[in-house]
Amino acid sequence: FQRLFLLRVMRQDRIGAALSQFVIDNLGQDFVEQPPFDMESSLEESTAITPFFFVLFPGVDPTPTIEALGRKLGKTEANGQLLNISMGQGQEKIALNALNKMAKEGGWIMLQNIHLMQAWLKDLERALEVIEEFVHDDFRCFLTSEPPGVMQGKLWDLIPEPILQRCIKVADEAPSDLKSNLRRAYSKFSQENIDACLKPREFKATLFALCFFHSLISGRIKFGAQGWSKKYPFNDGDLTICGQVLKNYLNNAENLGTEVPWPDLRYIFGEIMYGGHITDPWDRRVNNTYLAVLVTPELLVGGALAPGFKSPDAAKLEYSHYVKYIEERFPPEVPQMFGLHPNAEIGFLTNQGISIFKTIADITGGGGGGGSADISASTPLITSYLTALPTNLDMIDIRGRLKEEDYTPFIIVSLQEADRVNALLDQIRSSLLELELGISGALNVTEKMEMLSADLQSNKVNALWAEKAYPSLKALSAWFADLVLRHEQVVEWTAQLKLLKSIWISGLFNSMSFLTSNMQVAARSNSLPLDYMTNRCRFYNTRDLAEITGVPPQGVNVHGLFLEGAGWEDGKGEDEGYITESKMKDLHPTMPVCNIFAVHIDEMDWTAMYHCPVFSTSLRGATFIFVANVRMDPDDNEYRWVLAGAAMLTQAD
Repeated sequence: FQRLFLLRVMRQDRIGAALSQFVIDNLGQDFVEQPPFDMESSLEESTAITPFFFVLFPGVDPTPTIEALGRKLGKTEANGQLLNISMGQGQEKIALNALNKMAKEGGWIMLQNIHLMQAWLKDLERALEVIEEFVHDDFRCFLTSEPPGVMQGKLWDLIPEPILQRCIKVADEAPSDLKSNLRRAYSKFSQENIDACLKPREFKATLFALCFFHSLISGRIKFGAQGWSKKYPFNDGDLTICGQVLKNYLNNAENLGTEVPWPDLRYIFGEIMYGGHITDPWDRRVNNTYLAVLVTPELLVGGALAPGFKSPDAAKLEYSHYVKYIEERFPPEVPQMFGLHPNAEIGFLTNQGISIFKTIADITGGGGGGGSADISASTPLITSYLTALPTNLDMIDIRGRLKEEDYTPFIIVSLQEADRVNALLDQIRSSLLELELGISGALNVTEKMEMLSADLQSNKVNALWAEKAYPSLKALSAWFADLVLRHEQVVEWTAQLKLLKSIWISGLFNSMSFLTSNMQVAARSNSLPLDYMTNRCRFYNTRDLAEITGVPPQGVNVHGLFLEGAGWEDGKGEDEGYITESKMKDLHPTMPVCNIFAVHIDEMDWTAMYHCPVFSTSLRGATFIFVANVRMDPDDNEYRWVLAGAAMLTQAD
C-alpha cells in the first residue's frame, strides 16, 4: 500500500492499474471484473416493498430488459400487468393512481425519469410507504433517473434519501474494459438466436464480430477526442437490432443472390443503426472503418479481429463455447486492440488517476476549501499582465498605407487578424483596469470582477476573454504568452503588407479564412471557379525557418502543425516525408514546414495519401480546419491511420 503513494506522486497515469492489482491481490478478481447484469437474479433478491432504482447512463436503457423478463413471467402491457409511465408535467396523479392499482393487483409499474419531477418526489415517497399496508406479493416497482449533472451535486441531492434507502440501486453502466464489454454484448443473445438462423455458421461468426465491434466503439470513448470527438449513446438496442437484421438478411440471402451480403450489412450497421447516433463526419469514418475490417468474409476462416484475438471456428462452436472462448482466450487489453498507439492511453490513464482521487476527496469530504477568495491577492498578477500586454495595432496607419489594388485576399486576412487581436487586447486591458479600480475601492466590486480575480489566481483564462479569443486549452500563463506571439506575427505581417515567407498557422484566429484566401488567389490567377478548388499540402524536410529563403512560387508556407496519433519520418533529399508509427511518449511530434497550394479538384491525386483532418485543438470536433493530404508508405493502408485517430493539430495544448 505504501508503494501506491510513490506511484501516485511519480506516475499518475499508472495508478489505476496499480489500484486494480491491489484490489485483485487483497479481495480477488471478482471485485475488478464486471459480470453482465442479470435482471432475473436481481428480481429474486427483491420484495414487493423494495423498488428497483435504475441510474440511467448514456446508451443504457433498462426497459427492454424488464419487458423481456416480464414476458417470461406473464407481466406484459397487453394483459395489463405491466405499466410503463414516462414522467412529465401532468403525469403526477396518473402515476400515483397506477401505483396503488398495481400494488393491489400484483402488477409491475415503471416510472421513468423521476428526476424531472423533483417537487413530486415527496408524494411518491409517501405513496411507497402507504402501499406497504396492502401490497400484493407479486407487485414490483421500477424507478429510473439520470445521475445528477456536475452542478447538481450528488444523487441524494436530486432524489429524496428515503426513496434511495428503500430501493435496490442498479447502476448498469457499460464497463470500460474491452473484455467486460464483449462479455456483456454477447450475453444479449442466446442459443435460440443462433438456432433461428438458416445459416448458423455465417450467423455465429458475424454475430461475434458484431459484438466485438460494439465493444470496441463503446470502449473507445475512454481515449478522449482521439477515440471519439463526442460521447455517443451507443446502446444495447443498437446491438440487438443489428443481430436481428443479420438473421433476416442471412435467412433471405438466396433471394438477394448472394451467400452473405457483406456490403449491405456494413452499410446498415455503420450508416443507419450505429451511424444514426454519430454527428461528426470523422467519427463516422472511424465507425465505418471498424466495420470494413471486421465484417468481412475472412470471419468464416478464422480471420483476426484484433492483435492476438482471432475469430473462432464457427462451424465447431455453439453459444456456450463462445462464452468460454471470451473468458479463456481474450488477450490482455492494450490500445493496439482498438487500432490505437500505446501513447493514446497516457492521457486517458492520467485523467483516470486524477478522477479517482477527486472522487475519493468528494466522498470523504476532503480537499474542499472554505471561505471566499481575497480579490486583492490578484493585484501583482494584474500589474504583471498589464505590463506585458502588447499595445494595439494602429489600424488607421495600416489602412492608410494601402492602395485600392493592394487589397488582395491575403492582405484582407491580415487586417481581419489585426482587428481580432485589437478586440481581444481591448477586452483584457479594460477588464484588468476595472478590477484594479475595484480593488482600490474606486468602483464597486461586481461578480465579473470576482470571477476575473479567481481566474487570475487559478491560472485560468477568463470566460469574457475566451469569447473574444480563439479555441485553446492552455492555462492562462501559456495562453497569454501565446497571445503575445500572435500579436508579433500580425505586427510583422501588417508592417510588410505582403505575405510572410512562412505563416505560423497556429497563431491565426481564423485559419480556415487564411486557407480560403489561398484558394481565392489561385482561382483568380488561373481563371478557375473557386467552388472547384482545394488545398494540397507538400511537406518540406526542415523545421528550421532560417532554411526557408522566401515566399514559395506557388501557394503559401505554414508552420506550427503537430501530429497526433502517429509519427513522421522525414524524407531524404527531395523526397517528401511520410506518416509512420508514433515514438513512445512523443504525443505531438512537430511537423515540418508545409507548402500549401491550391489546385482544381480534378488535379488532386490521393494515391498513397492519408485524408488527414486538421483541428485547432486536441478536442477536435468543432475546431476542424481542413483536410490535409499526408503521404503514406505505398504499402500502408489508410484504415490503419483512421483507427489510430491520426490527425494534425495547430496547438499541442
